[in-house]
Amino acid sequence: MTETQAPAFDRRMLESLVCPLTQTVLEYDAQAQELVSRAANLAFPIRNGIPVMLVDEARELD
Repeated sequence: MTETQAPAFDRRMLESLVCPLTQTVLEYDAQAQELVSRAANLAFPIRNGIPVMLVDEARELD
């Protein structure tokens, strides 16, 4: 792994994660490195392979 390459997100983690706002299933967006909650219209960032599941850190979807 190079210094510019982020650690990989473990997709098995998706089975236990839900949106903190709506408690619904999340979708993994590998290109954007985000977990997407369609129900809440939010995307939660994945930083250094770790999902940041804070509503304050999420971005609103277009």
